[in-house]
Amino acid sequence: MSADLYIALPEISLLLLASLVLVVDAFSSDPEHRISFWLTQASLVTVIVLVVTSFPETGQLAFHSSFISDAMSAVLKISMCAITAIVFLYSFEYLKEHNCLKGEYFVLGLFAVLGMMIMSSAYSLLTVYLGLELLSLSLYAMVAMNRDSSSASEAAMKYFVLGALASGMLLYGISTIYGLSGSLQLNDIAAAINSDSINQSFLVFGMIFIIIGIAFKLGAAPFHMWVPDVYQGAPTSVTLFISTAPKLAAFAMAIRVLVDGLLPLMEDWQSILSILAVLSMAIGNVIAISQTNIKRMLAYSTIAHVGYLFLGLIAGTPAGFAGSMFYIISYAIMSMCAFGMIILLGRSDLEAEQLDDFKGLAERSPWFAFIMMCVMFSMTGIPPFLGFWSKWFVLKELVDSGFVTLAAIAVVFSIIGAYYYLRIIKLMYFDKAVSMTAIKASQQMRTVLTINGLAIIVLGLIPNALMTLCLMALTG
Repeated sequence: MSADLYIALPEISLLLLASLVLVVDAFSSDPEHRISFWLTQASLVTVIVLVVTSFPETGQLAFHSSFISDAMSAVLKISMCAITAIVFLYSFEYLKEHNCLKGEYFVLGLFAVLGMMIMSSAYSLLTVYLGLELLSLSLYAMVAMNRDSSSASEAAMKYFVLGALASGMLLYGISTIYGLSGSLQLNDIAAAINSDSINQSFLVFGMIFIIIGIAFKLGAAPFHMWVPDVYQGAPTSVTLFISTAPKLAAFAMAIRVLVDGLLPLMEDWQSILSILAVLSMAIGNVIAISQTNIKRMLAYSTIAHVGYLFLGLIAGTPAGFAGSMFYIISYAIMSMCAFGMIILLGRSDLEAEQLDDFKGLAERSPWFAFIMMCVMFSMTGIPPFLGFWSKWFVLKELVDSGFVTLAAIAVVFSIIGAYYYLRIIKLMYFDKAVSMTAIKASQQMRTVLTINGLAIIVLGLIPNALMTLCLMALTG
């Protein structure tokens, strides 16, 4: 086996396994697609094992320096696969309950993960784009899977049209940078910029279009138009997937392009990201207050969290980048649990996506009301939950880098955002339940959701374990 193929073995294996799941599902007569589901889970576990066993001590380049395997990509790949496996456990319950269980969901999910893994190991702007498009096309199809739902079809159309526009802008930025630097390789681009032989204004022009593409994929304001509609219109299982693992891939894309390729332009992209961060925190936190649909509320919450994610990047230090990585992994864990609760409370004839559906949950299920309370406290940033430390780390690095005003603005919007999170807790504990219908969920679903909720508490009590891993991944 050549060295290049060995370095890309996890990606190659996932491609083969996803193709195997596709073929097996096509010939399976099981209406519940259990074989496809368990093959999918086995595929993700296999990829995790391959990444762990080949964990790189130093960065290894492959395919003419267009692909890199390093500690950051390995940690992100393990996180992506582990999060996706848990998402599929939640999704299986939802799809079965709503009679829309299709093997294509798992196949598309695997191809989406493959796109994410390629993005995390991209060392060329072309590889970045290939991974991004593989991820995006899979997500478009997943949003539109429920063809009987007009809202899902509308959400998929909006997502596709706006996504195509963002991809076009990203390509325009890539072509501009390529024309100026003469290379698509990120290290060559950085070297060309450092040589001072290129007009800085043209470089910044191309960089702006690339940042637009990154901001769209993360859902940052003012490129957030698709987020609320897609989160609300898509099936909850798909919204759950979109809100978790792909965010890690978008973070990887930002690190690869801005840090590995455009680091000499750091002062310029710091200014742009500062504007995007403030807009995202303002729009996300303020508009979320008026929402009555919890999926839409969590969509605006996502926009706000992307603003906080940018703070670590703006700090411009390896520790700041590690803080952003810690933030996005923490957010994925919290978002997974929040949408898991929506699936738990839903029934075949009811999507529990209105805030009123959480009224009196403490009477119906004290334990899961406690889990949801932990999630809301964590997203608010209250100690000792995981979300507190994610905000603490990025704000600390921001202040250490001299961006005190920006850190103060972030704290103010964090306080504003506390309102809509605490409102959920108020509904669960202080309002009368609209219905005392028993929660119908399998023991598997209850167990996974419990573990997910407890992970938010445990990682909040020992945050250094995850933070050390992120620091190792970003600083070597």
